[in-house]
Amino acid sequence: MQIIKGIAVSPGIIVGRAFLVGTAEQVVPHRIIDPSEVTAQHARLHAALAAASAEIDELRERTRRELGPEPAKIFEFHAGLLRDRVLVSAVERRVANDFVTAEQAVADQFRVLVDQFNRMGNEVFEQKANDILDLERRVLGRLMGEEKSRLAQLDAPAIVIAHELTPSQAAGMDRSKVIAIATDLGGRTGHTSIVARALGLPAVVGCQRLSVEVEDGDQLIVDGNDGVVILRPDSRTLEEYRRKQERSQRSRAAMRELSGHEAVTKCGARIELMGNIEFPEEVEAVLANGGDGVGLYRTEFLWLTRKEPPTEQDHMDAYLRAINLLKGKPLTIRTCDLGADKYTQAQMEEPERNPFLGLRSIRHSLANPAEFKLQLRAILRASAHGPVKMMFPLVSNLMELRQGKLMLADISEELEDEGIAFDRQMPVGVMIEVPSAALMARVFAAESNFFSIGTNDLVQYTLAVDRGNERVAHLYQSAHPAVVYLAKSIVRAARSAQIDCSLCGEMAGEPLFSMLLLGMGLRTLSMVPDQIPVIKRVIRSVTIEQCERLARRVGSFDSERQVETALRDELRKLDPDVFGHWVSE
Repeated sequence: MQIIKGIAVSPGIIVGRAFLVGTAEQVVPHRIIDPSEVTAQHARLHAALAAASAEIDELRERTRRELGPEPAKIFEFHAGLLRDRVLVSAVERRVANDFVTAEQAVADQFRVLVDQFNRMGNEVFEQKANDILDLERRVLGRLMGEEKSRLAQLDAPAIVIAHELTPSQAAGMDRSKVIAIATDLGGRTGHTSIVARALGLPAVVGCQRLSVEVEDGDQLIVDGNDGVVILRPDSRTLEEYRRKQERSQRSRAAMRELSGHEAVTKCGARIELMGNIEFPEEVEAVLANGGDGVGLYRTEFLWLTRKEPPTEQDHMDAYLRAINLLKGKPLTIRTCDLGADKYTQAQMEEPERNPFLGLRSIRHSLANPAEFKLQLRAILRASAHGPVKMMFPLVSNLMELRQGKLMLADISEELEDEGIAFDRQMPVGVMIEVPSAALMARVFAAESNFFSIGTNDLVQYTLAVDRGNERVAHLYQSAHPAVVYLAKSIVRAARSAQIDCSLCGEMAGEPLFSMLLLGMGLRTLSMVPDQIPVIKRVIRSVTIEQCERLARRVGSFDSERQVETALRDELRKLDPDVFGHWVSE
């Protein structure tokens, strides 16, 4: 038995069998194959080598055309190595003798060659070693690009184990077969974590070497409450976790009974609880959990789950589906938040070194006006069919907001001229996600219909912590006094300008923060649908006066530990049995 600690990102406990997947540019997961699979693995190898060779030949020919014959010669080594019988035979033998996958054999044999060149102690040979690494990535990219089809081969419920999952892999999983997720990389607010919570799948990320330690078919326990993965558990541990699983399921069932009740405090204050969605179908989960509408529709998944950019009709189909499912309840659409993801970086000739501080979100949209206009047209057209609000993400200065609104105004005029219906009074808001916007909230409020505080990025940029980096995950603290101060100042600015203000980050769905957020003055929270009943339980147990008193006390603290301790103490007083998981240290 082996216990691996990671980061809990989606609650629940699952006992099941491991199913290993991989993606290019990652550690290759170890998987023993059946001897009958050797021929098929050899065929995969030859297909990948042929595809990589064709890619190199095309690159060499383009270089010859554009730069001349001499620069094109640099690819002769690449082309020759991919056809080298000694290397290819060594890879084939590794598959046939050790029963490993083609990608495992490629990774092993190419690394042997890299080590041989590095030991030469010569700059020329070291450069050749780098060329071999590039070739390895190309071949593995071809082989491991098949992982999407491998996921499609999943024919029984299993726990997906990966070094890292792309958004398209996570979003495209068969929900009837995937019962939990655990990955080596990732943080609380990464795409995998967001999708896992949206699908209601227990998940643990940031497990570092999990995909290396696990083999296909291993029995595992994934504890998404405490952030633990247990490999090959003994009978006593299995029994203990099955009892925990039953308790967890009973607790969630009891929470769901609140779905039909309103989110009203003991003193009569009505709080709006909205759902965050990535796909229109998730509206059903929002309503089933007693949500008041959709407070955040993450539209970038329209890009991340397909090879080609979405058309205007693709946008329209998705928005109308959500509007129809909501049956008159409001839909808040966020324009696409692309730029920091692998999808966008893969399209660039030269990927950005630090994409989270690069051409991301509203900057990416403004730099790609043709695609942006298609989305804005679709949102405006959809607004004629139900209550729709729209917001721009990650705005850092007033000019970005004004440019976005100017484009929207131009498209409104086009629709007017074409006689196409839309809501001329559609509210347009801004997501406050970076310190510059938070500090200038009063200025932004004068030109916005509403605010939505995006705490996932606000925490990241305020504390200079990469939210997807498991090595600094402990520094990503929503309870940090600086984050609390900025959130409070944003709410004040909105109240002063008499515009609505909601909060739609993961913080909204954590019971630990519910009283603090109400005490700051927030009356609309948007979260993963499954968390709505839990937050409703907190709201129905408190008064606004209690919450304001707590917020004043927390405002005087100078460390996140003080803040968390105070919040835990208050939550524990409400019902230690119900909220035990959230008040444990």
